[in-house]
Amino acid sequence: MTKIFIVDDHNVVIEGILSLLQNLPEITVCGYAQTAKDCINFIQKNEIDVILMDINLLDMNGLQLCKTIKHTNPEVKILALSTFNQISYINKMMANGASGYLLKNISKDELIQAIEAVMKGNIFYCCEINEIIKTAKKNAENLPILTKRETDILKLITEGLTNPQIGEKLFISPDTVDSHRKNLHTKIKVNNTALLVRYAIEQGLV
Repeated sequence: MTKIFIVDDHNVVIEGILSLLQNLPEITVCGYAQTAKDCINFIQKNEIDVILMDINLLDMNGLQLCKTIKHTNPEVKILALSTFNQISYINKMMANGASGYLLKNISKDELIQAIEAVMKGNIFYCCEINEIIKTAKKNAENLPILTKRETDILKLITEGLTNPQIGEKLFISPDTVDSHRKNLHTKIKVNNTALLVRYAIEQGLV
C-alpha cells in the first residue's frame, strides 16, 4: 500500500486529488496540509511514501519545502504538482530532490503512473513537462556560452546592483563591469537591463 500525502493551499485541488485517488486498493491518502509547517509536522509523526506538493504555498515555497524534507526524510518521494511550467521551476524542484514534476491538469491515469514510477525509484514527468524539457534542451544547444565572470555579473545585475556596486563586490573597476555588461548584451542579443534579467530568470540563473 502506497501512502500519499497532499500539500496544497487550495481546498478544491485537495478535494480533486482525493476524488481521483479514492477507492484505489494500492493507494491510500494519509492526509493533507495547506501549509509547509503543517506538512513538516505531519511527516515528523507519520510514515509517508509519496508527497504531492504544490510549489506556491503561503508560508514557504515548495522548492524550499522539498529541499527541507529531503534533508530530513530522504526516503520520501516528492512529486511536484503545479501550474508553473517554466523550465526554471522544473530544474530547481528536481535539483532540490523531487522525483518528478506534474501539472495540475494531468489525468487520473497519469497521476497513478507517476506514483507507481517514483515508488520504483524512477523519475517521472507528465507529458507536457516532457515536451517542455525537450524544447529547453534544444534551445540550450543554441545558448551563448558565458564566462564565469559574465555569469557572476549577470546574477548581480538581477539583484539590481549598479556597475560601481558590482565592481566593489567583485574587486574590479566599474569600467570593467561595463565592458562585461556590453558583452552580455551582445552575446544574449538584448539591448537593455530588463531583458538581461528576464534571460537570467528563464535560464534558472537566479
